[in-house]
Amino acid sequence: MVCFRIDESGYTGFDLLNSEQRFQGATAIAIEDDDAAALIRHHFPRLQAPELKYSSLSRRPSNHRPLLALLRDLLSEYKSVTYVCDKRFLLTLMFLEYAAEPYYYERNTNFYQHGQNFTLGSILFQAGPSLRGEGAFDKLLIAFQRAMKEKTPAALQDLVGAARRTKWHELPEALGPIANGAPECLAAIATPGVTTDAAMVVLQALISRMEVMSDGPYRVEHDQSKNLETYHQLIERLIAHDTEVEFRSSEIATLKFPLKMTGVLQVNSVASPAVQLADVLVGATLETANTLARLRKGGLDPEQVIPLYREDQIIYLAP
Repeated sequence: MVCFRIDESGYTGFDLLNSEQRFQGATAIAIEDDDAAALIRHHFPRLQAPELKYSSLSRRPSNHRPLLALLRDLLSEYKSVTYVCDKRFLLTLMFLEYAAEPYYYERNTNFYQHGQNFTLGSILFQAGPSLRGEGAFDKLLIAFQRAMKEKTPAALQDLVGAARRTKWHELPEALGPIANGAPECLAAIATPGVTTDAAMVVLQALISRMEVMSDGPYRVEHDQSKNLETYHQLIERLIAHDTEVEFRSSEIATLKFPLKMTGVLQVNSVASPAVQLADVLVGATLETANTLARLRKGGLDPEQVIPLYREDQIIYLAP
């Protein structure tokens, strides 16, 4: 049975505005431990560390050439997919989903038709202080995160107040419902269980591709990290969903249940070369995103990394 190894990077729970972690990503790669160990020995024959860690290797310029060669082998020879998102943009989309869409739904308007939620989200993300008021939209997003987490009357009213302190009249389509305290939006935000945690969004993207890449049943293995514990619980819930149903999030992205995935297992990454290579893939992708955003420097050259990916091996969410 095919086994996909997955790893994540940039996970900060409900806080999508963490200044140190602008991007979040995850990788799934179908590779066996024996093949992974052979690749590691071939590209890093002098490795002394107990496991291959991208964050450690990329700091040394002398490791850049073998890292690029390893990435080239992985992306050309093995089934894989990597998802990366700008968490601030994802939070903006979540804001529209809970603080605007319920208002339109009650008025029989399809807020998602033709991807207009992404268009409006991009406008809201990019418009700048002249539209939103200096610093006011940042405070609105902070208030939204807090309201989604706490779900108290005080947090909800603080969110409405933060919306009213923006120049919301200049983009009422996006900010008007919550600025006017639309009860349907406040009720959606207060719904138990809804959260700004991006783990489910990332997982749905990965699983949608693993389902396409797999001809039959497959399983998943991942590291025993605290962050991946959240992913583990979500995967178990998705595997357990045995009702036949299909969700279509776009014209090209669907997810059909029951899944072909049959099991998920936590393993020690030190003992799993395959999981270590999942770490390399997601690490290289997020480093490339941070370099292109001018948030970091000194890693692999993005112009050498990006061409290694085929179109179906990368999923990204950005304005």
